[in-house]
Amino acid sequence: MITKKLLLASGALALVGAWSLTQAAGQGTIAPAAPAPAIGPPDAVAAAEAVPPPDALAPAIRARADALFVDADDVGETRALLVLRDGDLVYERYGQGFGPQSKMISWSMAKTITAVLTGFLVADGQLSLDGPAPVAAWQRSGDPRGAITLRHLLHMSAGLEHVENGDPIWDGDTVAMLFGNGAGDMAGFAEAKPAAAAPGEMFNYSSATSVILADILADTLTPSKSPDARREAVREFIAGRLAEPLGMTSLTPEFDAAGTMIGGSIMHATARDYARFGEFLRNHGVVNGQRLLPESWMRFMLAPSPRDGGYGGHIWLNRPRPRGSDAALWPDRGPNDLFACIGHQGQYIIVSPSQRLTIVRLGVTRGDQFPELRRHLADLAAAL
Repeated sequence: MITKKLLLASGALALVGAWSLTQAAGQGTIAPAAPAPAIGPPDAVAAAEAVPPPDALAPAIRARADALFVDADDVGETRALLVLRDGDLVYERYGQGFGPQSKMISWSMAKTITAVLTGFLVADGQLSLDGPAPVAAWQRSGDPRGAITLRHLLHMSAGLEHVENGDPIWDGDTVAMLFGNGAGDMAGFAEAKPAAAAPGEMFNYSSATSVILADILADTLTPSKSPDARREAVREFIAGRLAEPLGMTSLTPEFDAAGTMIGGSIMHATARDYARFGEFLRNHGVVNGQRLLPESWMRFMLAPSPRDGGYGGHIWLNRPRPRGSDAALWPDRGPNDLFACIGHQGQYIIVSPSQRLTIVRLGVTRGDQFPELRRHLADLAAAL
């Protein structure tokens, strides 16, 4: 007999796994390498279709990139791999059934997009990084959550009770928020969690934290509680401040029934548009000579957080993490200015400013395959 709990577990295993650095899987076949257009400024559409010379990558380096498709038994299914050097697309390849127009899920790479959107509103003076986070449920006298700031939320150190990965899976707060009793109002579910530690006291990776930030964004953009109004306000903000200036025309965020963007895990875009976002970060918030995001916000995002040196402001850093923490990148062999947006099942936007590189890898990788996937990505980055 199939019970509701088993159905929930099955869906959770297939779709969430807590969007951490591990969990579920899949295998696939590999298509021939696709032509590699150069990604230029958003207004240079014709240039984006140009094919670089055949020697854009040396054969030995191309072999490193191809290995992410060829070694599927070791690293999982790679559905898209793009390499940009100085903003030029020098390698582009897709798995069977995928191509330049395929929208693919972000999983937790969405967290970094949420952080950038937050930065716009801080720069506009509508939000404060170090003032109390404007969450109505936390503002009662004596509530310790009233001391939580945006900085704490972005550093994953708000101190709220949260279990990202349940054992069994349906016991996790992320599954409950996305598929269980919190699904209708994800922010309400996340914001109702009690304090488990003082703000800033401990690092606790939490997809619910990013939903709280998304709720704050919507509340800042519109006073309306109408789900439709909240969705429209956030969509217009993303289009005007991020998607259109960057040329990320495929970017599609998802929302819950209350109109709150699922800012921690569920956005969709093409691999090329994820690469555009990576280039935006590599250029510290500048696009086509125009600064969109203050340099001070980029410095904040890319500075190690106090409780986990491998994590910044909703982005992973190539720095050592506390003892006992899972590996995120490869600080033992890569430059320490390298950083990445990382999502469930092996979604990566890797940016190495000192190497002038952006790498996008999208696919489906199991938890036990992650060490080998990281090694392959580190090998590729080192070869470039």
